[in-house]
Amino acid sequence: MEKLYVALNKQVANLSVLFTKLHHFHWYVSGPNFYPLHAKFEEFYDEVNELYDAFAERLLMIGGQPVSNLKGYLAVTSLKEASGDEKAADMIGHILDDMKLLVTEFKEALFLAQEKGEETTADMLIGAIASFEKHVWMLSSTLK
Repeated sequence: MEKLYVALNKQVANLSVLFTKLHHFHWYVSGPNFYPLHAKFEEFYDEVNELYDAFAERLLMIGGQPVSNLKGYLAVTSLKEASGDEKAADMIGHILDDMKLLVTEFKEALFLAQEKGEETTADMLIGAIASFEKHVWMLSSTLK
């Protein structure tokens, strides 16, 4: 189970960092697409917040201990924080890259969950993968 704990903990950290990055983008986006991007970034951070809480609670339910402070998140995450000088298209690109990476890592965690017979955890990951794959498609289409 230790590998599954580590994989889920990484996603708790990733989702926390992504949540913060999405808030930053939500607040600082500007330009002709301000309104739709401002609203979309809010939709994303609402979804990410739900996943963040669900993954942390699931980790507790199966005997793990989720990281729960900023120092810990930054030590474990595979994502980068926002730099603060992104333009709207850069923001979309960063979110796209983050979601692609999360899909890959969710799939790795899914394999571990299925290997351990953790079907509830697997179900959570499958739902997150499906949602993020759709976001990847939509964000990719936006940048064309």
